[in-house]
This record gives sequence, C-alpha cells and structure tokens, in this order.
Amino acid sequence: MKESRGMKAFRVFNLAFLLVVVFLTVYPFLNIIAQSFSSEGFINAGRVNLFPMGFNTETYKLILADSTFWNNYGNTVLYTVVATAISMVLTTSFAYAIAKKDLKGRSVFIGIAVFTMFFNGGLIPNYVLISSLGMRDTLWAVVLPNAISVFNLLIMKSFFENMPRELEEAAAIDGLTQYGVLFKVVLPLSKAIVATMVLFYAVANWNSWFQAFLYLDKPELFPVTIYLRNMIAGASNTASSAGGTVENLGQIAANIQSVTIVLTVIPILCVYPFVQKYFFSGVMLGSVKE
Repeated sequence: MKESRGMKAFRVFNLAFLLVVVFLTVYPFLNIIAQSFSSEGFINAGRVNLFPMGFNTETYKLILADSTFWNNYGNTVLYTVVATAISMVLTTSFAYAIAKKDLKGRSVFIGIAVFTMFFNGGLIPNYVLISSLGMRDTLWAVVLPNAISVFNLLIMKSFFENMPRELEEAAAIDGLTQYGVLFKVVLPLSKAIVATMVLFYAVANWNSWFQAFLYLDKPELFPVTIYLRNMIAGASNTASSAGGTVENLGQIAANIQSVTIVLTVIPILCVYPFVQKYFFSGVMLGSVKE
C-alpha cells in the first residue's frame, strides 16, 4: 500500500521531533560526563559541552580513594535490595488480593490505598511515629515508610485482573492452595510486570535521599545520595575534607559534583538493559483492560 504524501510528511516531522526530544534528554547526561573528565579552567569558563576539555581524572581518583564514599555506596546497595524486596512482597500480595472481584471489602481496601495517594499524616507526625517505634538511625527507617507505591499497586492490580480466571480455576481443581496458585501459576506468568515493578522500586530507592536525611544521624549509615547531597551543598569544603590538596582543590571543587553523579548512576545504567525488554510489555499489560 503506497503511503500518501501527507503520511510521509508526518513521518519525517515525527522523526525530526523525536530526535530533538532524544537530544534534549541525553544532552544533560553527556554534559555531566564531559564535565567530570574536564579540567578546572574549561569548566569555570563554561566551555564544556558534549566532550571533555582538558582531560582530567584527579577528582575520580580522590572520590574512589575515599572510604566514606564506598561505605555510603554499600549502604545504598543494601537499602535498595532490602527495600525493593519488601516492596515487591507487599505490593504483589496486596495487588493479587484486591484483584479478586469476589473479595469481601475489596472496594474498601482499594479506597484506603487510593486515599493515601492524596492524603498523609504529614512530615512531623511521620517523624514522631518513626522515632516512637525506635527506628531512627536504623535500616528500617529508610526501607519501611514508603514500602508500597499505590501507583505500582494499581498497575499490578490491573495486570492480575486481566489474567484468565480459567488458569487459576484449573490449578485449584488440581489441588493447589491460593498461595500455590500465586507462586506456581500467577507469578511465573507475570515476569514482565514483576520486572517492571522491580525496576521502578529499585530506581526510586536508589535515588531516594530524603528519608535517610530525615531519620539518620550517623554518617556511617548514610546512603550515597546523602554523600552526593553534601557534595552539592558545599563542594569546596567537602573536597578539602575528602583529602584534596591545595594544588588540586580548585580542580576538585570544579567537577566533584559531576564525578559523584556519574559514579552514582552507573549501577542503575548497568541494571536497566537486563530488564528493559520487560519494561514496555509490563507497563502496557498492566494498563490495558478488556
């Protein structure tokens, strides 16, 4: 079938528009990477764009030799793994339960979940609650308060609702309990949505800093995002405390933020390709209703 002239024009315009969007999206990342490898003079002069100017790795050497950075990095990995695991267990269980249309009180549970999207107790009551539970300066203060994302919950609920009931009924006839149906039938068929939710939660937990900033006082418990926040808040002071000398202090202060940003996002960039194939199908399957 021959395309009309209008359709060809639309395709050209669409391609050009999307290329512009891609460039505007990728440019900040390329600029940050370029600045992380550039020398102080070029950065201060504003001459660094897409490529490094005056190649320099002084700041990388300093940060990678800083024990505080690696300690905070390890904390972030721990918090992300534990928080993502807890979130997936709670979200999957909740979503599977409220996806059952014959569940008594189903609308009430859904209403409670949706209510929390718009209303919460507030910062001070939450802080008082966490403190009264004895969770300040512990792992649980970071991983538990935001364990369930209602947005992710509703996507998984929609996905489970669209799954053929006949599969579960056949499994029940074969003698499987409700938990057996979930673990042996439903979850193996839900790899796309599960991988998508893992990605959502992992990225959110990896980038999270406010919970740790609010509830953690001990520096040895800080995640790497707090390390990055401190870099941004006072680059010169942080560079000096991290071991910068008088000779390279200016260079370190000039690109310490960009270096830390690059080192912080590397793990997520490495994980994403392995779950990317599930990403599109997972979101679409959870958002289409028969």
